[in-house]
Amino acid sequence: MSKAKNLQTGHVGLNVTDLDRSLAFYREVFDFDVMAEGKEDDRLWAFLGRDNRLLVTLWQQSEGSFAADRPGLHHLSFQVDTVEEVRATEEVLRGLGTEFSYDGVVPHGENASSGGIFFADPDGTRLEIYAPTGADPADAPTTGAPTCGFF
Repeated sequence: MSKAKNLQTGHVGLNVTDLDRSLAFYREVFDFDVMAEGKEDDRLWAFLGRDNRLLVTLWQQSEGSFAADRPGLHHLSFQVDTVEEVRATEEVLRGLGTEFSYDGVVPHGENASSGGIFFADPDGTRLEIYAPTGADPADAPTTGAPTCGFF
């Protein structure tokens, strides 16, 4: 049996408590297109993507909020090309009243050039948007641990 070559993440599926609220958030913040959606009373869902590529699916089938103290998803990260794109998204999030885990763009660790912003969606799912360069010379918010650990 051969191992899969060129393995990539396909898409990420997230449980949400209010599809309309989450759909508005993800479209505003990430500029996703709605590729498909279900509007039956007991089956509310949306497939989101860009350029005909499915990236995130939302499923209204949960209650409560994201539990960082339980096994499962730690955080969802999106990479962009430039730190300017990260900062533009930060402004959108500030306009939505989003709270950040750290103040502004921060590097992934001490002396790292890569970095971004760390925040949560309306259900508390931890999210990151980062660029591979441009976050320096800011200080990392934690020492001896990666910023994306949300410590």
